[in-house]
Amino acid sequence: MKTTGIALERVLSDAESLPVEEQAMLEELLHKRRVEGWRRETAAAARKAAKAFRAGKLKGQSVETVIDQLRDAR
Repeated sequence: MKTTGIALERVLSDAESLPVEEQAMLEELLHKRRVEGWRRETAAAARKAAKAFRAGKLKGQSVETVIDQLRDAR
């Protein structure tokens, strides 16, 4: 963990030494990559859930029940 902190500090220091325009570009690129990673994870989870549903391992639920469960998970 300590090594990760040192590496992160180095990356932050390097990023701060970039011109402002490049810092903004870096920020945008990191955001886009995080979003794309989230999309890939969500798609994989959806495929897994669909496969489990087709195999009869999941039961159908009402929209209201799903929404309530999502709200409770916060």
